Amino acid sequence: MTGMSVLLVDDEPLARRRLTRLLAKMDWIDHVAEAGDVAQACERANQHRPDILLLDIQMPGGTGFEVLERLTDAPLAVVFVTAFGHHALRAFEANAVDYVTKPIEPGRFEVAMLRARDAASSSRRSDRIAELQETVASLKKALNVGDQRSSDFWVRSQGEYLRIAADSILRFQAERDYVRIYVEGADYLYQETLASLENRLDAADFIRIHRSSIVRRGAITRIKPAPFAALIAVLSDGTEVRIGRTYTSAIRARLIT
Repeated sequence: MTGMSVLLVDDEPLARRRLTRLLAKMDWIDHVAEAGDVAQACERANQHRPDILLLDIQMPGGTGFEVLERLTDAPLAVVFVTAFGHHALRAFEANAVDYVTKPIEPGRFEVAMLRARDAASSSRRSDRIAELQETVASLKKALNVGDQRSSDFWVRSQGEYLRIAADSILRFQAERDYVRIYVEGADYLYQETLASLENRLDAADFIRIHRSSIVRRGAITRIKPAPFAALIAVLSDGTEVRIGRTYTSAIRARLIT
C-alpha cells in the first residue's frame, strides 16, 4: 500500500513542525493533515479518513482517547505520542500499533511509522473499531484518565533515557520552547513548553512563581524580601528564584500564612 495519508494531532505547534519535518522524509506518505485540539482532530479525521493517526494524549479540551471515541470511521493504524512514563507503556505494547515517547528520537519515530505503514497495509477499517475500543479502555485504566498527573519524567542524557521522579525535582525553568528540569546537582533539557507542563503537574506539589519558573513546594525552604516589595524563593539547594509580581499575591496567600 503506497501513497498513505497521515493526520498529526498535537496541541504544540513546535511539536507538529518537528514531526511534519520527519514525515516529509518518508516518500511513502502522500498527505499530512494537522490538528491542534480534540474538536479539530475529530473534524479532520472524519473528513480526511487518514490511513494513520499520529495522536498525542493530553490536549486542550480533552484527550486523545476522546478523539478515538468520537470517530465515525476508525483509521487503519494509530501511533500514540506520549510524555508519560514507562509505567504505563505495557498498555501500548498490548493494544496499539506503536507509541513514541517525548522527546521524539527520529530513529525511533521512523520505526513506529514503518510499523504503522505495515499495519495499515494489512488492516481493514471494520476490524479496527473493536481494537481501538480495547485500546482506549486499556490506556484509560493504565494512565488514570480524568486526573492525569505525571509522577515521573523521562529525559535523554548522553544517549540514554533517565527517569526523574517528581519528588526529586527542585524546579522547572522555561528555555524558549523547552523546559530545563533542575534536580540536586544536575539539570536536563525537556521537550515541552512550561505552559503545557503546568497543565499536567499536580498543583498540590508544584507552584508557578514566575512566568518562566515552576518550583516544587517541598523544595522551598524560605521566602525572603527583595527590593521594591519583591519576593525571592530560596530552594533546598540554595538557588534563589525571583517571584514574579503577578504571582506575589497568590504566593502570599498560598504559602505565607
